[in-house]
Amino acid sequence: MTADKYLFHDHAATLARLVAKVIHERTLISISGIPGSGKSTLAKALTERLRELVLEADFVSMVPMDGYHLYRSQLAAMPNAAEAIHRRGAAFTFDDKRFFMLVQDLSKPITSTTSTIYAPSFDHAVKDPVENDIAIPVEARIVIFEGLYLSLDREPWSSAARLMDELWFLDVDRDIGRARLVKRHVASGIVPDLAAAEERVTTTDMLNADDILDNRLPVDECIQF
Repeated sequence: MTADKYLFHDHAATLARLVAKVIHERTLISISGIPGSGKSTLAKALTERLRELVLEADFVSMVPMDGYHLYRSQLAAMPNAAEAIHRRGAAFTFDDKRFFMLVQDLSKPITSTTSTIYAPSFDHAVKDPVENDIAIPVEARIVIFEGLYLSLDREPWSSAARLMDELWFLDVDRDIGRARLVKRHVASGIVPDLAAAEERVTTTDMLNADDILDNRLPVDECIQF
């Protein structure tokens, strides 16, 4: 299923409901799934579609979880540094406590003293986060998060999940996700060839996929994507 088909045809009522329910508090939506499931694609399309519906760009903010990667220097300082660097992208290589604090802040009611909240992004060129690169303005009433571990039944991810208004999970066949990742890694230049991509996907991405599938919380929307 494409993002456009999901948003424009299958779930038009979902979009209308999300727009209608927010007044003095934010609606927090998380989109999670295994690597290669299409989280970023759906999150971006959902953000754009909601902005079109309300004719106000600041009404909807999107926060990718990637900004909460630990810095390479932090991974190198870990007791298991070699494993942490190789497994970057696994749940333990994210600043999960800091992500939880962001969700806590965004879940609070909006008052006259509420100000813009900032989140980090991730710069793939330098392979590290960029602090305060994403602004969530006071006007934002819907915040869409996307990332691997947003429905993970492990603290503090699970505490962050409980603060979300809706948990969405992209249900994608493991082999489809794998094939997408192999192509993506080669196309992006992360690896030199298909053999290296297959090895990387097997020893990192698919281990993360198993963790996500084996330890998933109940969700509000399970989307075939």
